[in-house]
Amino acid sequence: MRQFTHILKKELKDFFVTPIAYIVITIFLIVTGWFFFSTFFLYNQASMRNFFNLLPLIFSFVIPAITMRLFAEELSKGSYELLMTMPVTFGDIIFGKFLAGMVMTAAMLIPTLAYPISISFLGQLDWGPVIGGYLGAILLGGAFSAIGLFASSITHNQIVAFIVGAAICFTLTLIDKMLFFFPEAILNFVEYLGADFHFSNISKGIIDSRDLIYFVSVIFIGLYGTYLVLLQKE
Repeated sequence: MRQFTHILKKELKDFFVTPIAYIVITIFLIVTGWFFFSTFFLYNQASMRNFFNLLPLIFSFVIPAITMRLFAEELSKGSYELLMTMPVTFGDIIFGKFLAGMVMTAAMLIPTLAYPISISFLGQLDWGPVIGGYLGAILLGGAFSAIGLFASSITHNQIVAFIVGAAICFTLTLIDKMLFFFPEAILNFVEYLGADFHFSNISKGIIDSRDLIYFVSVIFIGLYGTYLVLLQKE
């Protein structure tokens, strides 16, 4: 447990002492704020729906940008071999880095709490979907962080890690919007693969076990895939 928390603290320190953290968070807030408030007064509704509708697409690029360095940087600098000489397990390393990605995602979301608070002063805001939306955002962030961690583990190049991670996350975000490309027999299966489909359900305040199982499964697959890659590098 001590090594696990040590890796978590190290990753957070490395992230927040560099300009990357503040650049990514600033870009995230500018993009979400601009898209949200540019349409908020147009629809004249006290709702966070537009913000949550946009979130999966933004996360599919922002989170891979956060996670791309978690393994790729160490692999390129050779510090990964040094890390493996320490008394740590693969589990310590993977979960420490994964939770670091989750904390970074939460750090991006915290300033956006100003949006629903502001809206509540302008109209009657239904807090149920808002709470569901933020719960869904954490689950979505966890799923995309696991994917980004896997992408970072397979290459020494951070740009390649970003491209691979963003490609997978972007595909999962949009796949349920492209059902007309698939045979009718597998439409339900393809729809189930869509991250946006499950996130949308939770963001409406509907907590369904199928949606929770989906995100937990994606997280498990991403982390287990990372474990298998690291096993090959041992």
